[in-house]
Amino acid sequence: MAQNRKKVLVLGAGYAGLQAVTKLQKEVSANEAEITLVNKNKYHYEATWLHEASAGTLNYEDLIYPIESVIDKNKVNFINAEVTKIDRNAKKVETTHGIFEYDILVVALGFESETFGINGMKEHAFQIENIHTARELSRHIEDKFANYAASKEKDENDLAILVGGAGFTGIEFLGELTDRIPELCNKYGVDQNKVKITCVEAMPKILPMFSENLVNYVVNYLEERGVEFKIGTPIVACNEKGFKVKTNDQEQQLEANTAVWAAGVRGSQLMEESFEGVKRGRIVTKQDLTIDGHDDIFVIGDVSAFIPAGEERPLPTTAQIAMQQGAHVAKNIENILNGQATTDFEYIDRGTVCSLGSHDGVGHVFGRDITGKKAAFMKKVIDTRAVFKMGGVGLAFKKGKF
Repeated sequence: MAQNRKKVLVLGAGYAGLQAVTKLQKEVSANEAEITLVNKNKYHYEATWLHEASAGTLNYEDLIYPIESVIDKNKVNFINAEVTKIDRNAKKVETTHGIFEYDILVVALGFESETFGINGMKEHAFQIENIHTARELSRHIEDKFANYAASKEKDENDLAILVGGAGFTGIEFLGELTDRIPELCNKYGVDQNKVKITCVEAMPKILPMFSENLVNYVVNYLEERGVEFKIGTPIVACNEKGFKVKTNDQEQQLEANTAVWAAGVRGSQLMEESFEGVKRGRIVTKQDLTIDGHDDIFVIGDVSAFIPAGEERPLPTTAQIAMQQGAHVAKNIENILNGQATTDFEYIDRGTVCSLGSHDGVGHVFGRDITGKKAAFMKKVIDTRAVFKMGGVGLAFKKGKF
């Protein structure tokens, strides 16, 4: 039996890849498959909590847990390495720790920040991208308050924060900031009225996935806490002073000593190098999550563009979708190992909740709009459920939000 063991290789231990592995190890015996998981960090981090660590309302250590704590070492080899090349013709993947062959490949390489070629954005703005960027940003914000408090010649821009983007990440980050700022003002004896938070968004509407009522709730909530919105205002450049924006064909410099870019992500750069027809790091998959011409390669999570049958646009890249794809791929791999046909992926939308700090939020769940404490509670349920689905009760107890 052991000679026929299929080599299953999973690239990436984010929501999609790790969910695929934790499900697969339950369903498949060590005799049927040799599962290898490659990830560049030894830990998994809750990417949907990055805005909290970035604002400093959550310690970065609370976002992470060791990958080895949720995998079955008898069935899964974990390789801590970075993927450098996917050679689909030779059925090999090159990494910083050797070359791995596969019979079945799962590509779940995750996202990186996308600045859409805006001049200076990569150099001068903080990105909400991973654990390292989150730690840098939260430290930087506190450093600016400390510097302001300690300086004789006070620079008002130390208390100014610019946030580019009013989509999900931008709004959740602003919500956390409105929780953090009063703490920092207290700690450093800073007058809160001097703090200036500005959110700049090129689109005419914030949070396009939500109803007018919910959007108004969010705007009112954040404006009451000192956030100023500049909507329909494209950022043309970022420099050491802050953002350059365009209003009515006039360029204007917005000044702040903290600029944050929260307006765009793309799939891993490696996708363009490995496959044809990739756009912004995402490749269109077939209904069973394999790709054209390769029924041995599954692509899931932030690097996949899954277009449900009969629709025109791919699903957005969310943790909820990534985890469902991971679970579905595990099922399909099990089917392949048993000589059965793969099945099509169907996404079940359980709703969306956007947090505004830890005690408030908005959402659309079970067909209804919710706001306030209800939404904040739902968000904690969703976050804790994600941890539970990877590592069971023990991990949920340790890392969950209750």
